[in-house]
Amino acid sequence: MRAKMRLMGFRGAAIKPLNEEAAAELGAELLGEAIVFGVGGLCLYLEYARQAGQARRREDEQAAALRELRERLDRLREELDAMAALATPITSQDTPPADLTTPS
Repeated sequence: MRAKMRLMGFRGAAIKPLNEEAAAELGAELLGEAIVFGVGGLCLYLEYARQAGQARRREDEQAAALRELRERLDRLREELDAMAALATPITSQDTPPADLTTPS
């Protein structure tokens, strides 16, 4: 890495060691920012989980309502079929005989 830096024309600069007070201040600032970042990330995760749970509950409710409507539709179809089966013999009995319908 040093050779590559020298080939590119960069020279290393001497870095002065930090005094104890500056190091403690930078460490405290870094720790504070890490805590804020962690709390922010946790809030984002909790909000995502909350919204995902709400969406899942909403989908479950819609699926249950749809299932209930389908069951009701099936029951109504069965009732309609039963009524149609009962109505067919009645309508065939109500028709007058063929010889009475022709005018004389």
